[in-house]
Amino acid sequence: MANVFDILNERGFVAQATNVDELKRYLSKPSSCYIGFDPSADSLHVGSLVPIMALAHMQRQGHRPIVLVGGGTGLVGDPSGKTEMRQLLTLEQIESNVASLKKQLSRFLDFSDHKALLLNNSDWLLDLRYIEFLRDIGRHFSVNRMLAAESCKIRLETGLNFIEFNYMLLQAYDFYYLAQKCDCCLQMGGDDQWGNIVAGMELIRKKLRKSAHCLTFPLLTTASGAKMGKTAAGAVWLSAEKTGPFDFFQYWINTDDRDVARFLKLYTFLPVGEIEVMSVLEGQDLNVCKSILAFEVTKLVHGREAALSAIEAAVSVFGQRRLSHDLLPSSDIPRESGDKADAVPTSILLMKRLEVGIPAFELFAEIDLCDSRSSARRLIRQGGAYVNDDRINDVDFRIGTAHLKDGGILLKAGKKKVHRIKVD
Repeated sequence: MANVFDILNERGFVAQATNVDELKRYLSKPSSCYIGFDPSADSLHVGSLVPIMALAHMQRQGHRPIVLVGGGTGLVGDPSGKTEMRQLLTLEQIESNVASLKKQLSRFLDFSDHKALLLNNSDWLLDLRYIEFLRDIGRHFSVNRMLAAESCKIRLETGLNFIEFNYMLLQAYDFYYLAQKCDCCLQMGGDDQWGNIVAGMELIRKKLRKSAHCLTFPLLTTASGAKMGKTAAGAVWLSAEKTGPFDFFQYWINTDDRDVARFLKLYTFLPVGEIEVMSVLEGQDLNVCKSILAFEVTKLVHGREAALSAIEAAVSVFGQRRLSHDLLPSSDIPRESGDKADAVPTSILLMKRLEVGIPAFELFAEIDLCDSRSSARRLIRQGGAYVNDDRINDVDFRIGTAHLKDGGILLKAGKKKVHRIKVD
């Protein structure tokens, strides 16, 4: 099984990480990781999708994600990335928002049988005794280093109050608590959280005498420089009540051409090998890929039926974008009917053929990557045929079960034609 760090790195999730070799060793066996989410609103927005998807990748690779909802730290407010103090919410407002976020996050992660945990840091922060906290935790922190943290430096110009200054200690305590109680030694978050996470790592080292790890995500902007999830009309929410599925779908349809491949890697589970084909597409083909991006993300956030309704509404308003099997065939967006690729065997018959080995030239012609077997042989001789990104050099090469990867086999003819055979 691939190390999840390599998967995240390949897909563009990694901005910084502490000691990559040690982190990969930690992730070489089933482990726990966590990300904190701010309950300042009753819905998350598109800017939260990167950490959510990172947790989903973790779970898919056999790890246990912990979603930490900041019911306690939300009473303080994180100064990171802010030029002014957040509006402090009441405990009742926080609790109401936490309940909404719990329901929303359950769409992305499987919380059954403790495969993932959803915790609220108010369960341990609200009962802390202040003097004991200062003696046991506060003594491990250097004020000089805290003031040097990016989250504090930005606010020093406009004014940083004492309650916000304490935020680093509380977040570090969360990491320490989860390392102690849940054996969770990896915290992930946006790159603006680097200082806070490192502070937690050091607290774990001093208090528990064990190693912990940090991984941060890039703070994304679009190719035009706009902040992710922001439009002229305001934030793009993950709540259907705040941003309807059709408007959500259209947000992704309007993706800048330069962002399509990058966003497909971050916001969908489509194989990277297929997505990399995007780098050479343009015009109508690239517009089709935007439809696939919009469909896949809308399906993840609002469900398949809402995504189908959104694409049908878009077709009725803006006209149809023809979707061939040559473009991201792993997407289950509705395609043109009658395509030869629909006839590719995908069940027991295919598996039996793979056990024997299928001649590559035969399979390439069968799935319509080439017009005929003779053109497939010619493609192989010219070095333009690939299986799982490895060039096929022998015209008699056979494709078999050894080439199965993540439930399928990726075949490419040249740079623009790609097909992924799924095997149930």
